[in-house]
Amino acid sequence: MRADPDSAVEEVGSVLVALADPTRRRLLDLLAALGVATATTLAGRLPVSRQAVVKHLSLLDAAGLVVGSRVGREVRYSLRPTGLDATTRWMSSLAADWDRRLAAIKRVAETVERDFP
Repeated sequence: MRADPDSAVEEVGSVLVALADPTRRRLLDLLAALGVATATTLAGRLPVSRQAVVKHLSLLDAAGLVVGSRVGREVRYSLRPTGLDATTRWMSSLAADWDRRLAAIKRVAETVERDFP
């Protein structure tokens, strides 16, 4: 069963929006280094409030890039690397399209160079 193309476009869009913010990228870096962390722990390593961190984590969660697990009164966040899968596929496809176009331009240039020295 194929995925809904509109759903994939939305998924890629939400990931790109999430990654556009430097604080959210820093949160992802911290979670990659720490493995699991609370919003309080993350806020202690950033120049933003805990409330700001929670808002950023909420957006990252909605984009499928992190997951929060409640343990008692705490929510512990960790990376969800599969959240990048659709974006990675889209970027790879885009890169492959450009590679094909550039290869075609190169062939034309080489033909012109060979035929008209």
